[in-house]
Amino acid sequence: MTKLTSFKLLSFDVYGTLIDWETGVINALQPLLDTNNKTSSYTRKHLLQIYHKHEASQQTRTPEMTYCDLLSTIHPAIAADLECEKPSEETNKAFGDSVGKWPAFPDTVAALHILKHHYKLVVLSNVDRTSFSRTNAGPLQNFPFDAILTAQDIGSYKPNLKNFEYMLKEVKGRFGVEKGEVLQTAQSQFHDHHPAKKMGVKGAWIVRPGAEMGNQEEEVYDWKFDTLGEMAEAVEKEARDSGE
Repeated sequence: MTKLTSFKLLSFDVYGTLIDWETGVINALQPLLDTNNKTSSYTRKHLLQIYHKHEASQQTRTPEMTYCDLLSTIHPAIAADLECEKPSEETNKAFGDSVGKWPAFPDTVAALHILKHHYKLVVLSNVDRTSFSRTNAGPLQNFPFDAILTAQDIGSYKPNLKNFEYMLKEVKGRFGVEKGEVLQTAQSQFHDHHPAKKMGVKGAWIVRPGAEMGNQEEEVYDWKFDTLGEMAEAVEKEARDSGE
């Protein structure tokens, strides 16, 4: 069986894998819910389902739109579905600008530093450059990724296969890394693992137990870990056992 340590590069989803985007989204929706006295009206699962429905639909309709603008655009539609009054433009913009404040999972930064010893680490994210730079400067503590590839750079959103084609071309050109040496490391079955499998890219599924968004009935993966920290421990053990 192929070993984790046989790969040369990890292609990371960020929001959902490194960043707790579900908590971030719920926190960002709180002003809307508070203003309309809806704080206790809906479950976390329902709120996330409404968000994901509008996010995915808007990404398909306007693949060129930056993520922060996309969130601002869908905020009124989310409000309507939640039977809230139409939010102000200021409130819509605040929702779009919230991405950089979404928290990291507690194991993320330490795990990244461990994995950095074994792989090139590349971001393949559905957000825009500004939103990611805020995330990296804040929750990710200025982690030195080897490359950062955003939907804004590519002009489309995952699960579009163009995003994975772009990533593979970039890592081959920058680092000489072939497709078989790339491991897609992500939580979302919808955004990452299903399209990666179609591209012939192996995957490490970071489950993040309790996650609601991005799940699919058919779960595809080559490795499965609850957290990134758990994956980092497995990589370290492999390296020790093989004397690396």
